[in-house]
Amino acid sequence: MRLLVACATAAATVTLSPPAEAATAVYGFAWADGKGHLRIVPKSAARDSRVTYTLKSLPKAKELRLDHTRAAYGRVTVACDLKETEGRVAVDAKGLGRTACKPGHLAEQLGRGPVSVRVEYTGGRATRVNEILVGDWGTPRTARGTIKRVNDTTVLFATGGRTIKLGYTYSTAFYRTTAKCGDGWLTGRPVNADLDGLGRKQCTWTDLTKALRANRYPVLVKVDYTPGVDSLNEVWEVFGDA
Repeated sequence: MRLLVACATAAATVTLSPPAEAATAVYGFAWADGKGHLRIVPKSAARDSRVTYTLKSLPKAKELRLDHTRAAYGRVTVACDLKETEGRVAVDAKGLGRTACKPGHLAEQLGRGPVSVRVEYTGGRATRVNEILVGDWGTPRTARGTIKRVNDTTVLFATGGRTIKLGYTYSTAFYRTTAKCGDGWLTGRPVNADLDGLGRKQCTWTDLTKALRANRYPVLVKVDYTPGVDSLNEVWEVFGDA
């Protein structure tokens, strides 16, 4: 009897822990967003082959910012330190990268530009990130508008009554109207403007970052960008109202 009472008493004192929050999975193009973080706009995903996906925009999808410092990372490459697949793909039956890598490898990849991924997250933390192969990254387009700096790799591009957040990388080209790449925005005479007022002096993404840091307000530009991926490929400084 005492044993039964003791067991009943012990059972009564057990504190039930709330169930762990279930992880949510999203697909999209991940961008670096500060140390140890990524940003991603969720997209619909469909398999279009054994190894590739098609990603499409979701209505009203909102950007997520996630800590990835403890995330499991699965790559589509056969080794963690490869930049490209080099003709050998490592994916599981669901088309997800299966080479087990570390958060540091993810940070390296994000530092090179956008990464097509499936992300599982809980709260504001990514728990698992798997690379996926996307067959079509979209068609670049050109447009005129204004850009405003968000951080050293991100701008807000306003055109046609809407604003798009665009990321840029070391591969982004910047064409200036100024004499030198390191000059302030539209500083001095437009010695490198063409007949349409567009910059023609080719500079780098770091020159773009430096020029934008000094501007509190949006500046007039022509850009080449890729919708969906939201990548900024080329930027032309514009002189006057061209």
